[in-house]
Amino acid sequence: QVQLVESGGGLVQAGGSLRLSCAASGRTFSNKLLGWFRQAPGKEREFVAAINWNGGRTYYADSVKGRFTISRDNAKNTVYLQMNSLRPEDTAVYYCAAENPSGRYGQWNSYSYWGQGTQVTVSS
Repeated sequence: QVQLVESGGGLVQAGGSLRLSCAASGRTFSNKLLGWFRQAPGKEREFVAAINWNGGRTYYADSVKGRFTISRDNAKNTVYLQMNSLRPEDTAVYYCAAENPSGRYGQWNSYSYWGQGTQVTVSS
């Protein structure tokens, strides 16, 4: 059974940092696209960042460019999201996603596997 488990969320003040992790089990995703999405209350799930199989290519939403960094450790079957200079508008449940056969990294419904999400709350 494939599982993606996020961790690292929490409450932080504006300007602070958090590092999210997403550990996969049940199969390896070392050659698959991985992504992070987020969903705030009353809003649609939105793309945050994605990374190709070897980390050579990364993609970011404009709203997080320069503040967030996605990375991966294929030996650990884990993807990370380093979030710096956090803002109240970054408050959301953050989800990791794996395996995107279409390559459309920004489309949430193109991913095959999802984690359960981790809450990130940024206070002003």
